[in-house]
Amino acid sequence: MEIAFHPKIRKVCENTIEAIRKLGPERARLLQRRLNDLRDAESLAVMRKLPQTRCHELKGVRVGQLAVDLKQPYRLIFEVADDPAPVLPSGGLDWASVRSIRILEVVSYHD
Repeated sequence: MEIAFHPKIRKVCENTIEAIRKLGPERARLLQRRLNDLRDAESLAVMRKLPQTRCHELKGVRVGQLAVDLKQPYRLIFEVADDPAPVLPSGGLDWASVRSIRILEVVSYHD
């Protein structure tokens, strides 16, 4: 899958030292693992099959965003970058057709 980055998170995602400084060693390691999982996935549907990632769509003020787990309670938040976002005839996201995402942030949104 193709991955783009929001400018505010690019440095953390592309620089291990910066990731460790901002997130700590364990979360930085998990961030890199999740980014590799996402890069290696043919589509977003693959991520749904990896139970350790718990890839899911968000609700409420975060509708249109998705998340994968890092170390609880932190999540890697992203959005579909395909334009337009692929949808099923029923209107839901077509996970199997998503080939491009944009990483937005690492956050604990339950705080």
